[in-house]
Order: sequence, then C-alpha cells, then structure tokens
Amino acid sequence: MRSFSLSNSLPTHPALHRHFKPHSRQAILQCWQNGRASCWPLINSVRINGAPKVQTKGALIKTLASVADVSLEQEAATPSLPKGDMWSVHKFGGTCMGSSERIQNVANIILRDPSERKLVIVSAMSKVTDMLYNLVCKAKSRDDLYLSALDDVFDKHMRTAKQLLEGEDLAQFLGQLHTDVSNLKTMLRAIYIAGHATESFSDFVVGHGELWSAQMLSYAIKKSGQPCSWMDTRDVLIVNPTGSDQVDPDYPKSEKKLKEWFSSHNPANTIIATGFIASTDDDVPTTLKRDGSDFSAAILGALVHGRQVTIWTDVDGVYSADPRKVSEAVILPTLSYQEAWEMSYFGANVLHPRTIIPVMRLNIPIVIRNIFNLDAPGTVICEQPIDEAMDDETADNNINKLVKAFATIDNLALVNVEGTGMAGVPGTASAIFSAVKDVGANVIMISQASSEHSVCFAVPEKEVGAVSAVLHSRFRQALEAGRLSQVEVINNCCILAAVGQRMASTPGVSATLFDALAKANINVRAIAQGCSEYNITVVLKQGDCIRALRAAHSRFYLSKTMLAVGVIGPGLIGRTLLDQLRDQAAVLKEEFNIDLRVMGITGSKNMILSETGIDLTRWRELMKENPEKADLDRFMQHLQENHFFPNKVLVDCTADTEVANRYYEWLKQGIHVVTPNKKANSGPLDRYLKLRTLQRMSYTHYFYEATVGAGLPIISTLRGLLETGDKILRIEGIFSGTLSYIFNNFEGTRAFSEVVAEAKEAGYTEPDPRDDLSGTDVARKVIILARESGLKLELSDIPVRSLVPEPLRVCSTADEFMKKLPSFDAELAKERNNASDSGEVSLSLPLSLSLPL
Repeated sequence: MRSFSLSNSLPTHPALHRHFKPHSRQAILQCWQNGRASCWPLINSVRINGAPKVQTKGALIKTLASVADVSLEQEAATPSLPKGDMWSVHKFGGTCMGSSERIQNVANIILRDPSERKLVIVSAMSKVTDMLYNLVCKAKSRDDLYLSALDDVFDKHMRTAKQLLEGEDLAQFLGQLHTDVSNLKTMLRAIYIAGHATESFSDFVVGHGELWSAQMLSYAIKKSGQPCSWMDTRDVLIVNPTGSDQVDPDYPKSEKKLKEWFSSHNPANTIIATGFIASTDDDVPTTLKRDGSDFSAAILGALVHGRQVTIWTDVDGVYSADPRKVSEAVILPTLSYQEAWEMSYFGANVLHPRTIIPVMRLNIPIVIRNIFNLDAPGTVICEQPIDEAMDDETADNNINKLVKAFATIDNLALVNVEGTGMAGVPGTASAIFSAVKDVGANVIMISQASSEHSVCFAVPEKEVGAVSAVLHSRFRQALEAGRLSQVEVINNCCILAAVGQRMASTPGVSATLFDALAKANINVRAIAQGCSEYNITVVLKQGDCIRALRAAHSRFYLSKTMLAVGVIGPGLIGRTLLDQLRDQAAVLKEEFNIDLRVMGITGSKNMILSETGIDLTRWRELMKENPEKADLDRFMQHLQENHFFPNKVLVDCTADTEVANRYYEWLKQGIHVVTPNKKANSGPLDRYLKLRTLQRMSYTHYFYEATVGAGLPIISTLRGLLETGDKILRIEGIFSGTLSYIFNNFEGTRAFSEVVAEAKEAGYTEPDPRDDLSGTDVARKVIILARESGLKLELSDIPVRSLVPEPLRVCSTADEFMKKLPSFDAELAKERNNASDSGEVSLSLPLSLSLPL
C-alpha cells in the first residue's frame, strides 16, 4: 500500500486534492471537522479521479487515523464487500457448458443481463467430471491408460478453446491448460506409484474441470468488450466435512474469505466463479460432492445477498411429475422452498437437495430456467406465494389444487422388523437404526404403527442384503427368544411421494390419493406422513410405479382420464361399438376429459394389438392386413402390462361362456369389465355371488346393464328401487325382442327358417339363434333380474319350452343349425296353425316374473 507522511493533516493532504472532486472534497472535510473517525465510510463510498483507487483511499485513511489519533487500521484493512439486490446470481450446469457454441450462448445470456453486478457459477463441461474421476480410478488401479485418458481431457478443452477464443486470450488459456495438465500428470503418477489416492487428491484432480470452464467463459465475455473476472472458489468457500459425501459450509469464514478476495482482486462487476469446488479450514482442496454446483450457487448467492439465483438447465422448469413417465406433466410456475426441498429429496430432477437451505434463510428466490428455450418463464422457488394462500373453505373446494407434484424413487426394498417384544420397550428403534447406520445404508422412509409392534423402513435394494444380515446378527438373541418374530425383507419396491405445502391440515388429501390408487388396483405396502404434512409417502410394488404415478397425477391434476380398452368379439355388437367409439372419441376428450384408447381387438381367430391405440378409422383393414393369431392370454397380458394407462377396461361383446368364466380373474387384476354377455350373471349361482362380492369389495367396476333390455336402464332402475327400500313384487315385460320380432313376422305366409334368417341378418338374434329359440336367452334374463332382486336361483329352476327341433339341438355350430332349419319349416308351420286355431297366437310375448314377499 502506498504511504504518505503521517505528519500531513487531512485538509492539506495532496491526495485529497488530486483524487477527489471539489464537492466530494468539501463533504470529506466537513465530516473530518465534525468527527474525524466517521470519515472512513464517506471516503470509501465517493467516486475518485485517477488511480490507484483502493491504494489512495487506504493512504487517506492512515493519514486520517494519525491526525485524529484514532486507530482505524483495522477498519481500513477490512475490504468492502458489496451486498444486496444489485447482484444477479446465475448457475450454468455441464450441459449448458458442453461445447464452444454453448459456452458462447452462456456468455450472450450474461451480457444481456442488465443487473449492476453479476456472479456466475459454472460446472465443468459435460462429462468432464466423470472423465477426471476415471483418471484417478485408472491411476489407482495402475492402469497405464490414465495418460491417454488425460490426453482426451486436454484435447477436449484445447479444441473448445480454439473454437471459442483467439489471440492473447487463447494463448493465455492454453498456457494455463498446459501447466495444469503437466501438474496433473505429476500427481497422477504419484497416485499410480502408490496405488492409492486420498480424498483430497481426488478432489484436487476433479476440480480442474470447473477451473477450465470458468476461465474459458470469462475470456469469452471479455472478448465482447465487457470487463470480467474469474474466481477460484477454493480461495473463498470454506466447508467442514461432516460425513460421507457431505460437507457443511462455514458461512462466517467464507464471508471473510470473500471480502479478502474482493480486496486483493478488485474484481469487475461480472465475476465467473467455479462451482462444485471449495476448501477446508486447513486450505485443503475439497468439493461439495456430486451435483454440488447448485449448492455453490446458493452459498455464494447468500453471501452476497443476491436478488435471485437462476439455475440454468435443459428443461423448461420443474414438472408436476417426471415427464418421461407422465406425458401430461405440467410445468409448475411456482414452488415453495419446502415443496422444492421435499421433491429434491424424493429424487425429482429439481435441485441439489441442500441448495434451498442457504437462500431460504435470506428469502432469496431460485429460478429454474431452460437455456435452450429462453421464452419459457421457468419455475420460481420462493416463500409460498400470496396468491396461492387459501382459507379452509377455499381449500375444501379445491382439493385437486393442494398437491403440487409427485416424485418416485425406484429400486427399493422394504425391511419389516416386528414382534410383540418390541411394544413399550425403549431403545428398540434406536438399536435397529444404529445397526443400519453401521453398514452405511441410507434409510429413505420409516413407518411405525402406534402399537409399536413393528417398524418398517425402506432402503436402496442394493443395500438391503447388508441391512438384513446386520439386523439378524444384532437381534439374534431376541429372534431366538421370540421377542422378535421376524426380520422380513420385501424386494422390488418403490416410493411414490405426493408433495404440496397446502396439504397441511386440509382434510381429504390422503383419501383422494388412496382412492386414486385403489381405483387403479394398486396395493399400498407402507405409508408415512410427517406432522408438517408437506408430503405423503407410500411404498408400492416396483411394477406398479408408473401406473400409480399416472393414476395419482391424473386424479389431482384433472388431466384426462386415460382408459386402455380391449374389445373381445368384433361381431355385430362389437363392430358397432368400435364405430361408436371412433365417432365419439373427440367428444369424450373435449367434453368429458376422457382419453380412450382401444389397445387391442380380438375375435375367435385373429387379433390386433397396439401400444398407443388402434386407429379406429382403419381397424377393419388392420384386422385383415396384419393380424396375429388370437390368443386370449396374450391379449390380456398386453392390456395389463401397459403401465402408461392406469385404467384398463375389457369389453366382452361375445356370448362365449369361456370368456365369461374369466371375469373374476380379470376383476381381481384390476381390469374393469363391461359386457352384454349374459353367461356370467346367469351361470352357476356360486360364481355369480363371487363376482358380486368381489365387485363390492374392490374399486374395480363390473358393468352388465346391457345383459337385460339392451340399452334401457332396467338393471340400474331395479337396483335403485331396492337400495331405497322398495320391494319388488312383480316384473312384467317382453323379455325377448328377438322372439317378438320372429313371431310377429311368422304369420303363415313365410317359412319359419326364412324369418329366423332375416332376424339373424338384422342382428336381432344372439350369435347362435338357438339361444333365443330355445328360450335360454329369456331364461337368462329372468335369472339375472331375479338374482338382482335377491332371489338365489339357478338357471335350471326356470321351466322352458324350446322351439329348437330336437334333432337340431346337437348341431355343432350356428351355421350348421341354420342350414338344417328349413327341413323343419313344415312341422313348425303346422304347429303355428294349430295354435292359431286355438286362439293362442299373440303379436307379442309378455312374460311376468312374480317374486315372493
């Protein structure tokens, strides 16, 4: 520091007249007269002419101290660290810094930022950190290829620099790059010889990626004419290791170091800082561990009290769910700090889990932006926005808006420790988790019943073997004595977490979540919810993960209800249904928010399957052009295994007994069944009762309205009467439109076989007309209505007179029956004439069913 004679008094000090403008000089002198020690803040704040600025101010303070006889040496030596809203803090990840073009794009974004001061934190170029870690691993394992791997790192940065920089800037960077690589070769050689590397050695090596990317970016900004400085954050950030893969920032020491750095470097208003790397209190290089650049940005943003911290990435913001699993996931405009914290913990691609802590203390917003889509506003993470606050009444009416987002963690195992000896015994849980800590396992979630009979917790599946072994060893005596009954491991699990700050104290959120999961036929294995109620966590089977995520997201976000439909039997009824679905698809989407996709169509011989939905304008052509051989098991497997559609619906348009016999199995699998097939509900009574019991116990729907009365709501009307306490005394009506048509047209002028053929061609009969002519179809309808009314009847309890000639009852197919029917026309005509002569011919066939009181 330049010094002046201590005998000089401030009013005559030559530097005062040389470097300060008249109005500033007058203010300083007035301040000196009023209280000389108070001149320091004023001198430090006013603008001066010429250079050196900091040295001149320091000299003036020393002179002031001598004149005023006060010791301001400590204050003079304390540099000024500007803080406040003038700072805009940015962080750019490896993807953003992945090439020379992308680095230049980052530079352009910084240049367009109008903030007074800019602090920019950068990661290493994409994949460079992994390459550097790989260098250390190769050297430790004495693999000679570490040298060629280092050459690859050097070449990557040299090529990038040559494309980005030029002239003196390029020469300076390449000179530093050569020096750094030479030093790394020496260090890696030492690691190679020792066959070992300390953590600090490894951290020193891998930190070079950030050093090089920060220097290249600073040169790129200088190239545009804007002054720019770069900061090695190992000189500033001080952290204390607290355990495996975790460090705690030392904020007071880091702030002191940052002030010293400002004092010694006199940086420009734009500073490029290295992310990820730091130093210990002993000046040993270290890192903030994997993905720590976000954490670096938050720490530095807090140290300068920045206006906001912008995290630049390759997505438009934070999604309500993983868009790779839920195509309808939406960008969230805002998140509270607590919501972002919860989501990052549960694996959502939001931030480094600890990033929120430094900025939350100072209420500094974090903005997630997409560097490849600058028009997207991104997601703002801050205190809960005022416009999102709701009173209890509003919250009750907006249950769908209480959950912000969903996140999942895959590949977990659930460990269940249970036994009557645990209840009321202090220290059991402590002993369990102490043992788990000893093997270094990460406990993701804990759940314990209030009875204390069991404790279950989730750990990564790769760690569960060690956890199980240590628990069996630690509690061997308790297991042998029976105080603990088992240590059970349930593999192939995942976690689904629903996150939302406004869930707190709002009734119905959990019920809505579990209702959505139940309707998708998803079993919950464990549940956890903290008293803060920011998240509800459930453990599920891994195979149910995507389906559960989609079902929950659809329920809370009111996205389209997605139905995966399989149609069995593309005959007259089936093809009519498919044509109706084709015509109504747009209406279902727009007016009813239902996205219905037909994923498969199968007949008795051929079938077609699709992963995304069959084009219903061409389904007939597809059935002819490229069908598969019909296989009902394969058909149902295809429908069941499509995890992107949580709701599966099977429509049976056949009259097949074999298909009807499988309804129970499908319903148990969570597949909804819709059918006009009467065989299930009029078959054996015990099978019918099992179906109805399963329907009542589960959330799976079984709709069979069309089994009686075609499109008329007969069954639902009957059920409504019974549910409101009415007693059904008598049901009367024409139970067979088919027989009514046949006999109305069998007037004696046409052959019976001709009338039946006409009815079959018009689609009035069952696929096999014998079901109508035998009276079986009518009997099945009677049985269905009787059972719905509470009667426990078998089909054999209904007396029926068949109109099928005895010899034709054994025909193997409906076609064979229709070919042979004309040979019985004369016999049937005679029977009709006899009935006419006896006055027993009617234009309709009323049939009544009387029920006992």
